[in-house]
Amino acid sequence: MKTAKFTAKINDGKYARAISSSARALVASVLLGGVALGFTACGGGGGDEAQVRVFHASPDAPNVDVLIDGDRVLENVPYSVASDFIGIDAGDRRVQVNVAGTDTSAIDTHAVFAKDTDYVLVAVDKVAKISPLVFTADRTTPESGSARVRVLHSAASAPAVDVYVTAVDAGISNAKPTLSNVPFKAISDYLTVPAGTYDVFVTVAGTKNIAIQAKGLEIADQLVATVAALDAKGGGAPF
Repeated sequence: MKTAKFTAKINDGKYARAISSSARALVASVLLGGVALGFTACGGGGGDEAQVRVFHASPDAPNVDVLIDGDRVLENVPYSVASDFIGIDAGDRRVQVNVAGTDTSAIDTHAVFAKDTDYVLVAVDKVAKISPLVFTADRTTPESGSARVRVLHSAASAPAVDVYVTAVDAGISNAKPTLSNVPFKAISDYLTVPAGTYDVFVTVAGTKNIAIQAKGLEIADQLVATVAALDAKGGGAPF
């Protein structure tokens, strides 16, 4: 059984790095603050902007640059890192994910971004099949005493999974999944939970076969978090 610890907490305005387990294991992360990479805002500074965070989730892709309408807004982003939220002009924007330092695009697409809306753009799957996923993000602060968490399945080598969130040391033998049959490239709705300490388990869907366990995960008051399931760097079957 492979295990991984959830040791990071989100700060929705900062860069994020995943916390990895051993090689060739499925890893999990909470997007967090603290990794300092350079970025450039490309919005015009007016009111017609969207906010976009980019997450590099392609396990065998090299470091990447991100371009919006031909302007480099992120440079040399490594696997498992998510950017700050960047202000861009709302509307139909060209989005490129390039091999770092080159004009070679792994992703070259268009996406429509609504003004005053927050998005997460994920570069996902192994590099031969890399594709973009675009999700909205809700950064509003939860009520006091609660937190809001969602799960992104971005592990290219993993099948669909079930997610259990339990009281500490309760186990899953008699538990029902908190999230069931989450497929690759899917993101769950936000779950509102009381702030506190939990055990979290990820299993192969429909089984009690644990792929990840995170015991004693502290969910801080008014936390907003996205937990991402990832392949180990380079890819490979995690189960």
